[in-house]
Amino acid sequence: MEDVSAADVRSGAKDIQGMKWRTKTTREKVRQRILQYHMRNCRENVPQSDKEHKTIKKDCLYDFRWYARSISPSFSNSLLRNMVWATSKNDVYFMSNFSAVHWSSLTCTKTEILDFSGHIVPIEKHPNSSPEGLTATVVSTLAVKDKLLLAGGYQGQLIVKYLDKPGVSLCARPTYDATTTCIEINNSASGALHFIASYDDSVVREFDMETFQLSNYFHFNRPVYHTSLSPDGRLLVVVGADPVGMLVDARNGMAVSSLFGHVLDYSYASAWHPDGQTFATGNEDKTCRVWDVRNLSKSVTVLNGTFGSIMSMRYTSDGRYMAMAEQEDFVHILYVKSGYVVEQEIDFFGVISGVSFSPDTESLFIGVKGSEFCGLLEFGRRHNYSYLDAMI
Repeated sequence: MEDVSAADVRSGAKDIQGMKWRTKTTREKVRQRILQYHMRNCRENVPQSDKEHKTIKKDCLYDFRWYARSISPSFSNSLLRNMVWATSKNDVYFMSNFSAVHWSSLTCTKTEILDFSGHIVPIEKHPNSSPEGLTATVVSTLAVKDKLLLAGGYQGQLIVKYLDKPGVSLCARPTYDATTTCIEINNSASGALHFIASYDDSVVREFDMETFQLSNYFHFNRPVYHTSLSPDGRLLVVVGADPVGMLVDARNGMAVSSLFGHVLDYSYASAWHPDGQTFATGNEDKTCRVWDVRNLSKSVTVLNGTFGSIMSMRYTSDGRYMAMAEQEDFVHILYVKSGYVVEQEIDFFGVISGVSFSPDTESLFIGVKGSEFCGLLEFGRRHNYSYLDAMI
């Protein structure tokens, strides 16, 4: 299968996924049939007040660059879609079947980083690490940041690899009875590098990156599907198998506030704005809610998806944009500095494995899984909004 470039799309020869449409069957007609199917088969409409939702102005914030059809982003759990991580505007890491893969959009080359299907043995010795290693790990969640790749498995496995070093540094299994649902690499309030691993056994575990030792253990009253640590390392957003989310003290796990607003059982995503004052949560009620820590009595903004649960969310490092990914077919980019009222809706075919901005905010990558539509979408940031930034 051939990749698709921006030039291909501009010429009108193909759409962004390389499809050529016949006169009688257009992309718009196929999309309308899919939307009608989802409307017939989705859960009953949830009781949301239209007054809560923002009036959105449509615009283009990121331009299509490339669709790499020769690669196959994937995920192993339909509830967990954090499998795509960009480390620069040209470098992105993702899961492809049993392997963690690096893709360079500069050279259009794919490199396998780690094959989890075989026997992985750590090259370093750490307490609580498994010296005999791990075999046939089914990866449920992934995190890549600062030359670190961390993978969590269906049976509680944790695997840590430094991208600039050979081998694997850690193979551990903090629990045998739960799936690792989320891993976040961060700096603690003291500035030390650490990572937080969440599990569907209702436990969140924090580890120190120097020693790989457990530094915190929090138990909650519901399975946890996602956690996000505030930029100052003091507050932790916890969402999972309950419509009510939680904001807790990251030092002791004590509840700071409950988050009332979502109306269906499961929340799968959360993200902090870099300012540390606002954060967002995503739910199967097809909404993203934005919260302000200065007043948590209700969300300050409610953003609608098109027809699917909100499975993944990311802010750019400068806080100007937020990406909100549904379970399939749609990713929404919101212009945060406008008050979330300017939106670009990216429309394609396929199930989403993950979405990630590059640290410099220049690129956005979207993993697409599907028998016909598998590939990696790449978009580039437009720079004609500087005048708007100056006015806001």
